Amino acid sequence: MKLYIIFFLLIFFYINSNGQTLPVGFPIFEENVRRNQLNVFNDSVDLSLRPRIYFDNSDSNKFFKVLPMIFTSQLNSNRPYGWGNYGMIPNRGIQQYASFGIYAKYKFINIQFNPEVVVASNSPYPGFSNEFTPRIISDRFRILNRDDAPERFGEGSYRNIWWGQSKITFQLGAFETGISTQNVWWGPGQWNALIFSNNAQGFPHLTLNTSKLAKTFIGNFEGQLIMGRLENSGLGPTQFEDVNNRFFRPFTGDWRYLNALTISYNPKWVPALFLGFTRTYQQYNEDRGNSLRDYFPIFDPFQKERVFDNQNSVDFDAEARDQQLSVFARFVAPKAKAEIYFEFGKRDHNFNWREAIINPEHARAYLFGFKKLFNVPKENQIIQVRGEITHQQESVNRYIRYAGLGGGDSWHTHYQVRGFTNYGQPLGVGIGTGSNVQTLEVSLVEKLNKMGILFERLENHQDFYYRAFGQQKEHQPWIDLSVGFLFDKQWNNLLLSSKLQLINGMNYQWQLHPNSTPDFPKGQNLFSVHAQTSLIYVWNQPKSKND
Repeated sequence: MKLYIIFFLLIFFYINSNGQTLPVGFPIFEENVRRNQLNVFNDSVDLSLRPRIYFDNSDSNKFFKVLPMIFTSQLNSNRPYGWGNYGMIPNRGIQQYASFGIYAKYKFINIQFNPEVVVASNSPYPGFSNEFTPRIISDRFRILNRDDAPERFGEGSYRNIWWGQSKITFQLGAFETGISTQNVWWGPGQWNALIFSNNAQGFPHLTLNTSKLAKTFIGNFEGQLIMGRLENSGLGPTQFEDVNNRFFRPFTGDWRYLNALTISYNPKWVPALFLGFTRTYQQYNEDRGNSLRDYFPIFDPFQKERVFDNQNSVDFDAEARDQQLSVFARFVAPKAKAEIYFEFGKRDHNFNWREAIINPEHARAYLFGFKKLFNVPKENQIIQVRGEITHQQESVNRYIRYAGLGGGDSWHTHYQVRGFTNYGQPLGVGIGTGSNVQTLEVSLVEKLNKMGILFERLENHQDFYYRAFGQQKEHQPWIDLSVGFLFDKQWNNLLLSSKLQLINGMNYQWQLHPNSTPDFPKGQNLFSVHAQTSLIYVWNQPKSKND
């Protein structure tokens, strides 16, 4: 309530303020910036490092701006669905999200106060069954005990007020440094990112990043270096207390130190190409030392074998650190009004460079996607076709590397440092541990208005499925097939972004239909509706460099 009072007082006094900045994944506007780049190419917009400043077209070193106000309502009828929503929890029932704030600049000082409020009904729903055999439950908890992915966030309704997309930074030339709780997005993905996205609640971090292009004689560079703090949820993974008490390995209560780096390069000779890499380390704080290397492990070698200091893989694993890295590329073809991109990630260190070359499939994840615009006879209208595939499931080399069908660790999991998460939600891919998704959208777009249809196929927790059920034919993979209807509309400074998604969960939670028999197996399906609407009010429409 105090935040709302402050907000409306600011509106009263600063109703005529101009301009705004946008969080990563902000509805309508961020997609529009990316779409505009295909019409009027500008090599200064990479979009592999976000958030970006969309409004700063003033030469003044003193100004004050009111940020966009957004209210999001979400409904999941029978089970949770959806990701990439700033810390909104996996929820059955109604969930509300609100964000508002201000931005002020004085000379080289930037201050942004942009809190977030989440309220969810958090109703129980049919989740992982406690009627499976102890072996299958144990296989499920082998992954859950290396992750932090609770089915339900406590009992009863859920409420959270957080600093949200806030920061205090100091700017010098093309560089910016300070403290922030903003979500960051690293990589070229549209719906997912392997490392950082807007899926989980933002985390407090120190940042050193480029605020605009660092131009050199060989091309343009952008980058960010982060030192942050991540928290565990502390919650049991299933909705059955007896199962949690029997199989769950409780958290220690310690927080995790995060060190991360990304660099993006736009070659001078190929201005439509963007190349980059990311690397992250996390470690429980009680395991971290106080040397410079302990604070910046991202500069460590990429292999476990250390000839120069006689360190072997056993010594390396004893440091209890979790590494992820990825490389990515994006190519924009403005003449074709199209773009293609990919990101390839590795979760575990290779023993040496030889293993990295002959076994690149080990502990990998990847995504790739595209966008294509087609002109139509009516002025200002276009057809937008875009798609993306995200694959986290372990590769088939696990049959060779590990005994049986068990496999190793899934993407975003680790046997010592549990889950690349913040408060129980993945920082990168939010579709579920060991899951894959394919998404295709076809839309009719006119400026900020859009009508479209979305097709999605989600393969849930494939790593667990093959570990627990192997090659049998009775329990089939849990696959969600869905169709969504998209509608965005602008009325001057008020905008609506909406989605209605119909989901058929085939073999939901690997359950069998009551009429199923071993000779004639039949999976249990669950139909559900996912509906989301966002109302956005902007005090002055943001202008990107492409607009």
